[in-house]
Amino acid sequence: MTGQELRNKFLQYFKDRHHTVVASYTLVPKNDPTLLFTNAGMVQFKDIFLGDEKREYTRAVTVQKCVRAGGKHNDLEMVGRTSRHHTFFEMLGNFSFGDYFKKEAIAFAWELLTENYSIPEEKLWITVFKDDDESETIWREDIGVPAERISRLDEEDNFWTMGDTGPCGPCSEIYYDHGPEIEGSPPAIGSDPGDRFVEIWNLVFAQFDRSQDGSLSPLPSPCVDTGLGLERMAAVLQGKHSNFETDLFTPLIKDAAKFCGTKDLNNPSLKVISDHLRASAFLVADGVSASNEGRGYVLRRIIRRALRHANKLGAEKPVMSSMVPTLVKQMSDAYPILKKN
Repeated sequence: MTGQELRNKFLQYFKDRHHTVVASYTLVPKNDPTLLFTNAGMVQFKDIFLGDEKREYTRAVTVQKCVRAGGKHNDLEMVGRTSRHHTFFEMLGNFSFGDYFKKEAIAFAWELLTENYSIPEEKLWITVFKDDDESETIWREDIGVPAERISRLDEEDNFWTMGDTGPCGPCSEIYYDHGPEIEGSPPAIGSDPGDRFVEIWNLVFAQFDRSQDGSLSPLPSPCVDTGLGLERMAAVLQGKHSNFETDLFTPLIKDAAKFCGTKDLNNPSLKVISDHLRASAFLVADGVSASNEGRGYVLRRIIRRALRHANKLGAEKPVMSSMVPTLVKQMSDAYPILKKN
């Protein structure tokens, strides 16, 4: 299943279940000084969660472009070191604004993964917040996941906040087991999942608003905010262990290898270059310019890091600008803005 087919199937599944398809939000959050970048699908719905905005729908589905390279969520230094971390990625998400809650969200996720995407049930592991008895009961009794494949984790892993403040709540994560030939242990407190057990979907049950002093107050209505990583799911559905071996990255990696004069397609520097090019292109398309402060400084760091890795490989050409046509061709169907820029 290609990345585009994966996107389409996700959107159609939730559209058939009365979710409104909402376009991706800009990477530069509007009127929200608490965030450098849009780092999750729920950012554009923050005011709905807080009860400050009403829309004509109570269910939504999106394919959201995200950047995690600054602020609370920052994966910049992890890119190239693992098979799954990115500065730019796409988050597929379904949302409920006071409509359904834990039971329906869990059922939707399980059905989509096991029936529509045909993932074997035994390959999926579940985590819940340590105090969330309700979610664990739903997974065990309603869905039928064996107790040995369900773990309780603490606040660091299973309580999600979009930033230092704002909507938050306990979450339940779904992990995919890439197999015993890869190093890693099942998710649990004190264990290291490594690259074997990879989180693919986070189901956030937003119930609270975190204030500047860290205190929690109830949201007007409990909401659902989920995030399924496109790149991680593409690896699962294309039978790959690494996100960088999927159709989302291989054209860019091959171009980078050609321009850098290397035949080793597994070189970590090629992963960095391909990832950072995607992030840079989308940030520029959304109006960010390289500078010495704020978002512009983050973009500058991303570009510099990509160029440093290109130089490590001996590149003599302007590798990033040379690869832009490949990126535009690959991504324009998903985001038409690139056809104009």
